[in-house]
Amino acid sequence: MKKLIKQSIYFILGLFYKELTIGDPNYPVVDLIKYAYKQKIVGYNRNVPWPVHFTSQIKCPEKIQRGTKYPGYAKGCYVDGRNGIIFEENVLTGPHVSIISMNHDVLNYNTYLRGKPIIIRKNSWLSTGCIILPEVELGEHTIVAAGAVVTKSFTEGNQIIAGNPAQVIKKINSYRE
Repeated sequence: MKKLIKQSIYFILGLFYKELTIGDPNYPVVDLIKYAYKQKIVGYNRNVPWPVHFTSQIKCPEKIQRGTKYPGYAKGCYVDGRNGIIFEENVLTGPHVSIISMNHDVLNYNTYLRGKPIIIRKNSWLSTGCIILPEVELGEHTIVAAGAVVTKSFTEGNQIIAGNPAQVIKKINSYRE
């Protein structure tokens, strides 16, 4: 009976979300129901095809390639996909993370600069309050420390980066599945 109820809930949630990972233990069913209500009924981030916390803001979700996790699921995130963002599999985003793919022209603040998409390789973790700026690429299994400001690419992987501007502070072993 319990399995049937859970399947029914996921079926109903599937009507709200085009992109839904069914049965992922990181996303409790009760939270998904709350998110669906606030997102699809009340209207916070209504155009985003995956669950997003109502305090998070997602710009241009159609230019965001989502891996296996939900960017903006944590509280207070700002994800600006106007130049594109590519999340590979298993990329965790903590609360209050900002990912900004488009910048202003320094000679005319009303003009935005086109550029390459942000790429975040698999098994990476963006900790609380970090900021990822335009055209950055992060290598596989890169951990961005809390509060770090990433202004350039770190493509090597298996590393922890921290600071403002971010720099490699530690090399780590490969991610264990």
